[in-house]
Amino acid sequence: MLFERDVSATSINKTIKSRYHLTAVILYFRQMLRPFLENHFEAGTDEAGRGCLAGPVTAAAVILPEDFKNPLLNDSKQLTEKQRAQLRPIIESESLHFAVTHIFPDEIDQINILKASIRAMQLCLEKLDASPRHIAVDGNRFSPYKDIPHTCVIKGDSKYMHIAAASVLAKTHRDAYMETIHEEYPMYNWKKNKGYPTKEHRDAIRIHGITDYHRKSFRLLPEQLSFDF
Repeated sequence: MLFERDVSATSINKTIKSRYHLTAVILYFRQMLRPFLENHFEAGTDEAGRGCLAGPVTAAAVILPEDFKNPLLNDSKQLTEKQRAQLRPIIESESLHFAVTHIFPDEIDQINILKASIRAMQLCLEKLDASPRHIAVDGNRFSPYKDIPHTCVIKGDSKYMHIAAASVLAKTHRDAYMETIHEEYPMYNWKKNKGYPTKEHRDAIRIHGITDYHRKSFRLLPEQLSFDF
């Protein structure tokens, strides 16, 4: 019996070792093949908050499965807040890879809003777990990112699902951030206007002045509003 138990233990140990080595081999080849597999995918990217007076400009990059479909998904500006909230967990759970990045007012003021928007999108691409073979960008402005080709698509968030998905993530993540800082400065009502130049927001600036969350490179008085695009 003792010998039989020893044989059984030895057999189990051999099985464990065999499986361990097989797993190690699989992981090794997966790592070796990763650069070739990664480049099969295309990423969509978009930003939110470029025209705001306060808060960050927020970008997202998304790589969707090739067979991904959702009849609700569209340009985030064409969706209700409830619809965007419904889509966010679907996109985040079903996308192959996604990333979201904020660029805050101090950096926006240093490099201007256009460069900050592009930088936010590029930082998202940097954060993806996979390097895409191609980048689809909403709008008409972008800067080369590494050696990956890109295409700018005007109104791309209403034409391509991965750009629309990026639009939804950028918008919902930014809105959530603005609702958080609203608690610190409720007089600007960022929970409602999300930092955009509504009359209410401009009037609050006239009365209360500006905060560290405001973009000081923009002329913020109601009669002097302009944007560094």
